[in-house]
Amino acid sequence: MKERLQSIKEEALRAIEGADMPEKLNDVRVKFLGKKGELTAVLKGMKDVAPDERPKVGQLVNETRAAIENILEESKIKMERAIREEKMKQEVIDVTLPSKKNMVGHRHPNTIALEEVERIFIGMGYEVVEGPDVEYDLYNFEKLNIPDGHPAKDEQDTFYINKEIVLRTQTSPVQARVMEQGKLPIRMIAPGRVFRSDEVDATHSPSFHQIEGLVIDKNISFADLKGTLEVFAKELFGPDTKTKFRPHHFPFTEPSAEVDVTCFKCQGKGCRFCKGSGWIEILGCGMVHPHVLEMCGIDPDEYTGFAFGVGLERIALLKYEIDDMRLLYENDIRFLKQF
Repeated sequence: MKERLQSIKEEALRAIEGADMPEKLNDVRVKFLGKKGELTAVLKGMKDVAPDERPKVGQLVNETRAAIENILEESKIKMERAIREEKMKQEVIDVTLPSKKNMVGHRHPNTIALEEVERIFIGMGYEVVEGPDVEYDLYNFEKLNIPDGHPAKDEQDTFYINKEIVLRTQTSPVQARVMEQGKLPIRMIAPGRVFRSDEVDATHSPSFHQIEGLVIDKNISFADLKGTLEVFAKELFGPDTKTKFRPHHFPFTEPSAEVDVTCFKCQGKGCRFCKGSGWIEILGCGMVHPHVLEMCGIDPDEYTGFAFGVGLERIALLKYEIDDMRLLYENDIRFLKQF
């Protein structure tokens, strides 16, 4: 039995020395140490060994197993080290090559402009309120003092789902919804996407964004509106910015005005950017019409307020001196990465 175990050990060593890859080492392990291997066969034949010899034979089998396992493990480690070294020689890293750039995205110009506007008004105590893109005609027109037959309700300007439902043409419906709740006073801005049946060109799009503001409280006057928008303009375009109010007409405000700011490119001297006038129009505004207050359940004899609206894209175009609105939506990485 001792000679047989020695023979098995020597045969295993020769097989290990002849192995040139880890798979062959595994074959050797299975052949000699597996469930149907050589050493297992020896253990199964222990019944033929005299009882007093079995402990010695068992010890010899265990010693032989341990010797084969140790040699197998050493050979495996050496083989893996040699394979790794050869692989490293073939896969040399050139540390002089430039590293891969991690392409990290960033905010869209519209998002940057919106967050700046929100920061300014939140700093003045306003809250940001959102509403549905698909709106009832009641809120989009009727409660804003735009009755049936008004030009603003013409299908050339508005996308109608049916007679009572439209894609909102402004974010003013959010103001009407907030006023209806009756929680006064109100200081809010309503940013969001709006839709109008416009042809696509450098300054128009059938889908764009607006930011509309509303303040309702006791003793609110046009002076409050003027002071608010002057602070907004200075924060957005610089401390030297001046504002100019021009009379205008909006159905939901009375009196109404359009607001210009001094050109931040030429400081009011006149240039190509402001078309030589020194002024740039940025928004419309006015005092909330008493009839609008009444339709939303607010007593116009006790409360007054003002509202204003500005196009988000217009702010982005002016602030970043972009001359074509379509650039904001073309998703050209060469354009967007400038911001």
